[in-house]
Amino acid sequence: MAFHQEYLGVQQPAIGQLIRELRQTLGLTQEKLAAQLGLTFPTINRWENGHAKPSRLALRQIDTLLRQMSESSNITLQEHSQVMRRKYLSSKELEV
Repeated sequence: MAFHQEYLGVQQPAIGQLIRELRQTLGLTQEKLAAQLGLTFPTINRWENGHAKPSRLALRQIDTLLRQMSESSNITLQEHSQVMRRKYLSSKELEV
């Protein structure tokens, strides 16, 4: 699959940008984001650097994390969550 093609509703290299932006918004390292999602550091690193793509299940986990952020009492997190969901994720692609 070419690097620029769409993957589960997210354009490449947008997947890496989404992971990086999410991580930075939450103030997490790649290791800590991996732990929060139940994944390994190399997995997050490969996604962020464009060497691999998250599965549909992993994208759902990321979407769940973004939804949790939108329910935060922190207004900044709420706003960042909404922007990232609109910018990167296609809701129809996340459906079961």
